[in-house]
Amino acid sequence: MIPLERDPEPHVPVAPEPVAVAPEPVAVVPEPVAVVQAPEGLPEPAPDLEPSPESCPEPVPDTEPVPDPEAATVPGPEAATVPEPVSEVVPLPGSERGPATEPIEVPAPVHEPAAPVETHDVDVMRDQVPRVTTAPDHQPSNLDLASGVLVRRSRRAPSRGWRRGVHRLTGGLFDPGMSSEDADHDDLVARIRQPISGDYRIAVLSLKGGVGKTTTTVGLGSTFASMRGDCVIAVDANPDFGTLAQRVPEQTQSTVRDLIAVADRIERYSDVRAHTSQAPSRLEVLASERDPAVSEAFSEDDYRRVIDVLQVYYNIILTDCGTGIMHSAMGGVLDLANALVLVGSPAVDGARSAAATLDWLEHHGYSDLVDRTVVVISSPRPGNSSIDLDALTEHFLARCRAVQVVPFDEHLAEGAEIDLNLLRPTTRRAFAELAAMVADDFPRLTGRHAVQW
Repeated sequence: MIPLERDPEPHVPVAPEPVAVAPEPVAVVPEPVAVVQAPEGLPEPAPDLEPSPESCPEPVPDTEPVPDPEAATVPGPEAATVPEPVSEVVPLPGSERGPATEPIEVPAPVHEPAAPVETHDVDVMRDQVPRVTTAPDHQPSNLDLASGVLVRRSRRAPSRGWRRGVHRLTGGLFDPGMSSEDADHDDLVARIRQPISGDYRIAVLSLKGGVGKTTTTVGLGSTFASMRGDCVIAVDANPDFGTLAQRVPEQTQSTVRDLIAVADRIERYSDVRAHTSQAPSRLEVLASERDPAVSEAFSEDDYRRVIDVLQVYYNIILTDCGTGIMHSAMGGVLDLANALVLVGSPAVDGARSAAATLDWLEHHGYSDLVDRTVVVISSPRPGNSSIDLDALTEHFLARCRAVQVVPFDEHLAEGAEIDLNLLRPTTRRAFAELAAMVADDFPRLTGRHAVQW
């Protein structure tokens, strides 16, 4: 073999001296490598000033092999620094003798950057302020979009008095607001319009005649019917030729006896409406039998059959009882009643009759009805009475739930058809307060306080 001639001065690659210079762009890279930059604001790691022993090739006397780029990879955190590209001259061996080939620049290996440093939920872009994430108080839903939240409602304009005049003259620019009287009226209406689960039965009774029992029945029923949207009916259970049907416009000749005769064939509200008369207030009245000889046959079983029919179509059922509590139908009236309205007069005999009624109820097992009784003191004549109403009221308040005084009214004293629009404002107010007192005893519809009659 012919020996190869060496160059006069063999070129031995010497590791460059460490120089602190800024990193320069990498030379031509054979394959694209994704470079991940560290987050801004963090200090850059110091460049590796000491050459790695593994990166320095050992001198070879004859020839030096091409260094393996993979072998030059330095593991560890220092790999995040991109070193300066180093040019190495490698002689290529040949089979023929000839001049030395020109050096070939071999790019330095490019190391993948290290994984980014964990910031522990610290946002370096926001002045090192930790991120605070709070969960909402509740899960948002369509229930949050209530009308009371989204709609800006204006106050209701005054309906009467000087406030209404000022509001109209200024074109609504100056609104003095509602008066205390209007606010109290709205509160009464809200109490009267409380919802009812099923039907609510009210018995109106008194031991003494001529104290306004039938008048109170029509006034209370008309107030409920005019202020509520459901059906209200009053039943005449007086065995002594009751006059309840004479207080409303007569629209039919049917009585409770006719309703009982067709009770098995009633299938809809119109079947019942054919036997009732309706007042302008929408109060319906079911008349009693007009023949005294037949009316005595109206027994407790007959009354229960009438209530079984009416409670399907009416929410409030008022019963105008007779002057006595010992007749045959009175047992069914008291057993089915949810509340009592006891009517008396501002007189000694009227007051004693009302008190005697309470005594009889307590001694015959109706103490629960006494607790839910509202006493009405109805004035049968105009003018002030010599009776101390305060003392009379305190006596009944100690035994019953509430007491209401209904003043004398000329329209009620006529004994004819009753129209709420023809009553004095004080009388209408008294009936509204009476209806609110009765409505306060309505059972709760839902929840743990619900009451089932």
